[in-house]
This record gives sequence, structure tokens and C-alpha cells, in this order.
Amino acid sequence: MQIRILPSLLAADFGHLADEARRAESAGADELHLDIMDAHLVPNLSMGPAVVAMADACVNIPLNVHLMMTNPDRYIAPFADAGATTILIHVEADCDVAATLAAIHARGIRAGVTVNPGTLAEKAFPYLAVSDELLCMTVEPGYGGQSFMPEVLPKIRELRDRANEIGKADLDIMVDGGINIETACACAAAGANSFVAGTFLYRSDDMPGLMTRMREIAQAALNM
Repeated sequence: MQIRILPSLLAADFGHLADEARRAESAGADELHLDIMDAHLVPNLSMGPAVVAMADACVNIPLNVHLMMTNPDRYIAPFADAGATTILIHVEADCDVAATLAAIHARGIRAGVTVNPGTLAEKAFPYLAVSDELLCMTVEPGYGGQSFMPEVLPKIRELRDRANEIGKADLDIMVDGGINIETACACAAAGANSFVAGTFLYRSDDMPGLMTRMREIAQAALNM
């Protein structure tokens, strides 16, 4: 499978978001990850469709939009119109998850589900067949800069095995939270192929070098 690296704009300098989005693209990012928080599903409030539209205007890489929202079904149109390439919703959200995934697909956009660290893998099973991507949180969502939770690794493997069982070997499994070269390697060995990294990449003076190294290490671990 293809390794994908997605810098998280949440960790960027908010005074220079356009420049920070371009920095990620220039460094070799496969996509740009944008965390949309509603201060309800998660205890924080972040950006909205205007930031997605800004990113769409200044970079050419895909925009991976993670709706950390209790009612994401009400906001598909604004984020689709803003330029989202992928929209992810939570299995923990207060909506009809299958219908919301269908609504995302109806806009011609990739769709997927997210599971929090404390959520059983089985909660995502009903949606794997209709998802392009699955995001497994490796920290409690809501804040950047947290430490990776290794207890999530067996769940990543369980999700990859289930995807393979139902004929979805091409499902992108993404991880987000405390991702660096070492934790990306561990997640790749468990079956993840996509890696959101915020603080690790944006606080570095060598984002291109770190992305190159992460890609190499993760690819080797995924192929083992």
C-alpha cells in the first residue's frame, strides 16, 4: 500500500496559515490535514470552512478534513463547497453515520469514519465497506501535542484484518496523535498506511527530511 503523510495544520503558526500550508506542500506532504472541532464532541474549538477554503486556494495537494463534530451531517455542504477532498466523521457522532457517508460521497468526495481510543473496533465494522478511509485516533481528540497511546495498536491491527476479510484491502487506515518516526513505524507494523503528524513536523526545521525518513521507515514496517 502507498504510505501517505499528512501534516496537521492545527499545529501550524495560526498567524501565517497560508504560508504554513504551503510549507507542508513544499516539504512533500501527500495531503494537508485539517481538524474541525466543535467544542462539543471534543473539548476545543478550532477552524471552519473558511480555513479549508484558504488552504484550497493556496495549495494543490488534497485536503483531508476531519470533522470532530457532534452533528457533522449538518456541515457536509459547507466543507464540500470549501474544497475538502476527504471528509471524515466520528462513529461517536450523533447522526446517521451511514447516511452521512452517503451524503459525502454524493458530493464526489472521499468519505470515512474516525474511532476514538476508547471506542471498540467493532463500532467501525459496519462502515468499512462504504468508507474510503478510516482514522484511528492514537490520542484523545481535541488537543495537539499529546503523547501516543500504544494500547491502540491492537485495534489498528483488528481494523486492518477486518478490512482485508471483507475485501477492502485497499482501505486507507490513518492514525493521528503523537505521531513521529518511531510511533509511525509501530502503527505501520500494525497495518496503518497514512500518518497525520502535527507538532512533530511543524516544530521542526527540517520538515522535508523528517517526512522522507518517516515514509521510508513506515514503508519498510508496512511491508514486513
